[in-house]
Amino acid sequence: MADDITSEITGRCYCGATRLHATETPLSVLYCHCTDCRRASGGPVAAFAAFREGTIAFSPSEGRAISCVPGVIRTFCETCGSPLTGRNDYLPNTVYVPLGLLDQTDRFPPQIHAQDDNRLQWLHINDDLPRHTSSARSKLNE
Repeated sequence: MADDITSEITGRCYCGATRLHATETPLSVLYCHCTDCRRASGGPVAAFAAFREGTIAFSPSEGRAISCVPGVIRTFCETCGSPLTGRNDYLPNTVYVPLGLLDQTDRFPPQIHAQDDNRLQWLHINDDLPRHTSSARSKLNE
């Protein structure tokens, strides 16, 4: 995705206590089918926008940090518990934000599927996007 933004990128958690503002477009947008992302999002698949560290800010804060899986840190709104970010050691300098938090979600369709080998067998997303059976780290680190 281009680094230029033609309009502001904003968003918020479910209750509105935490707001976000990005100064650049996402580096990538993806679906993730891994069990960890499903549990953290509460859905059968998670969708994230990946921002370069330092290009997205949260107000009043990024929330409460939790690490249940080695190498993965997630943050959640301290008021309502909405997932706010995910960071993976193997994808440095990148902040993953649930796509549904963005006010401009429609501008950022997913570009790939990660962890497609963990996709729920009954879930069928009919698209022509690349499907990576693993984390897609090589593609996401480009």
